[in-house]
Amino acid sequence: MINYKLYTATLLLVFGLFVSPKTHAEIVLPRVIGSGMVLQQQKLLPIWGTGTPGEKVSVKFGKQLKNTVTDGSGNWKVVLNPLSASEKPETMTISGTNTITLDNILVGEVWICSGQSNMEYEMRKNSKVRKPDSLDKNSPVDELAHAHDTSIRIFWVNQKNLQTKGNYLARWNLAQDSALKSFSAAGYFFAKNLRSQLHVPVGVVCAAISGSAIEPWIPEGAYSAIPYFQHEGAFWKEGGKFYHSMIEPLAPFAIKGFLWYQGEANMVESISYAYKMEALFNSWRNLWNEKMMPVYYVQIVPYNYDKLIPGLPAERLAEFWEVQTMALAIPNTGMIVTTDLTDITPNLHPPYKWEVGRRLALVALAKTYGKNLVYSGPMYQSMLVVGNKIALSFTGTGSGLVSKDGKALSWFTIAGADGKFVPADAVIVGNKVMVSSRDVPVPVAVRFAWNQLAGPNLFNKEGLPAGPFRTDNPLKFTAN
Repeated sequence: MINYKLYTATLLLVFGLFVSPKTHAEIVLPRVIGSGMVLQQQKLLPIWGTGTPGEKVSVKFGKQLKNTVTDGSGNWKVVLNPLSASEKPETMTISGTNTITLDNILVGEVWICSGQSNMEYEMRKNSKVRKPDSLDKNSPVDELAHAHDTSIRIFWVNQKNLQTKGNYLARWNLAQDSALKSFSAAGYFFAKNLRSQLHVPVGVVCAAISGSAIEPWIPEGAYSAIPYFQHEGAFWKEGGKFYHSMIEPLAPFAIKGFLWYQGEANMVESISYAYKMEALFNSWRNLWNEKMMPVYYVQIVPYNYDKLIPGLPAERLAEFWEVQTMALAIPNTGMIVTTDLTDITPNLHPPYKWEVGRRLALVALAKTYGKNLVYSGPMYQSMLVVGNKIALSFTGTGSGLVSKDGKALSWFTIAGADGKFVPADAVIVGNKVMVSSRDVPVPVAVRFAWNQLAGPNLFNKEGLPAGPFRTDNPLKFTAN
């Protein structure tokens, strides 16, 4: 006689051996934690991932051993103590149900760079650039041929490759060969200049999307903290899709700061863009729980936008430059000017990204790392009417003001009470510029580089260009 209960139990046991799912999930790490990475020096270092609920997990790096237990959802995190910079490759071991070994790990400086196509602009494009005689730049056109510094590491992000499920290959790479060809030129040259001055390893994570506006990089709730948007009754529909897919998964990986190169897709805006920059910077800082994390950004280049948008006034881009400059009121930010980095024929994607990276590095070296160097070109500070002239004062004069090409200063206009601006004569007197016109005997305002194609020649002796401005600015921006 068959014991049906025993028979059924045996079948279930045998069947279960073949088809039952694993009772233990393996430990899985976020993509940004991997072999070849650079860990941020002198900061607490979160290491995190997923596993089976209640699973014991240990992380060993150098002399440190940290233990934890996954929570009810299978999430876990440990925090390594701050480390000093080191070029000696080390190994990290993460142990639980399975063991993961990560090798070739350095400790130094880590930055995230983001934005649209000018930040995404790859090194392979940069390698095709040839320096025109009109631009006195140290053109590293052969950079890909000799970029072999193993202490510069790069990590490229797209909309899918940070997912922990699926064959989305995102990993740290040495800044050389095919990996470098596809990487951000601005981000790489920033890293190279930082490395040469700080003499520590540098890691750069690039998360940029060609053509992207600023809104998809901002999470939905970030606008509510900005009074401007409450007053405007603004309703934003884009939902921060790039923030959620490309920025949020990187946190809380320890970093030093952010680089932002975007604006072309938003240049028809006015003061609202400055408040969106504030919402962006605040949201990213909050994600990393560091309210004063540095953010350095790039002012977009001259370009004839009226060809893209018929009827657009030639002054519209200048107004956007003004808004980008006003955003410097957001604490712990910095901006570089790029009015000299376009071609004779305007190019929405200026090729001289080695200079963009160098200038961004100058800002970081001075403002973040305390180096005593000039990091900004002349920036308008104040004006004073002196008889029939207006005297302009600047910050960022460095060791003195100069005409870059030795010619008369260009792109200055002046107006009287009637508000009609006419071309002006401008002369450097000490660290001031005296502006006048025989057609304006009683001047009240000056504008500089107030045109989408402006390529002015006012610089400081350190070779950094003056930023566009108008003394009759009707806009007001107050950082919250």
